Amino acid sequence: MRLDDDLLQAWVDGALEGPERAAVEAALAQDAGAARRVLRLAEQRRLLHERFDPVLLEPVPERLRLARPAWHGYARAAAVFAFGLAVGLVAPLAWRGEGGPAGPQATAPAAGALPARAARAHLVYATEVRHPVEVDASQEAHLVAWLSKRLGTKLQVPVLAADGFSLLGGRLLPGPDGAVAQFMYQDGAGRRLTLYVSARARDEKQTAFRFAQEGPVSVFYWVDGRWGYALSGEIDKPALLRMATRAYKDLNPP
Repeated sequence: MRLDDDLLQAWVDGALEGPERAAVEAALAQDAGAARRVLRLAEQRRLLHERFDPVLLEPVPERLRLARPAWHGYARAAAVFAFGLAVGLVAPLAWRGEGGPAGPQATAPAAGALPARAARAHLVYATEVRHPVEVDASQEAHLVAWLSKRLGTKLQVPVLAADGFSLLGGRLLPGPDGAVAQFMYQDGAGRRLTLYVSARARDEKQTAFRFAQEGPVSVFYWVDGRWGYALSGEIDKPALLRMATRAYKDLNPP
């Protein structure tokens, strides 16, 4: 196997799976020079994250947002009519969660700042090989106490073991309304999920599940009071919905 820089970078980024990843690891065990190159690439990746992650996760300044064009006359009327028609067609298809009438509701796909930030944070850290979390699951009590103190609320960690995902750990992130907590889970195949917990500027009176697709990342997110939650992963939508429902129930015990 030719261990060129592209292949080694893919291994460091966690982009290789199954037999290909195992073959690279076996080759690295026999090639001290390639192993040293991997260490340099991993350190470079760590430094890049350390330097630029705060910029990646900060909100877009208002001065850089494009102003919406003014709509007039028939164009505006047609848009209003089309929107009303779409709502009329989609509303009857809304899914009620497992929690029944008092539980969360999954609506049509909706985009927003919360799922976009959660998906970006997922992409940054879920592919990290050596440092995916700041505090690992062996120190779960310390992790929860630390993040609870920084966010100013009592956090709980949902249990997703029934779906094969165990807690890997978590980290503290910056957000537009203060500190953000990210908990990471991993299954036996190495797939990862992240739960993003962020304060909201206003108190939302209703809780609803919403789905967003941010590039390769699927996100189910919901708002509960002052807090926004987003479960992100590169897995199929039904499985993610099932785990989001489970997470919601763990966060809101009867």
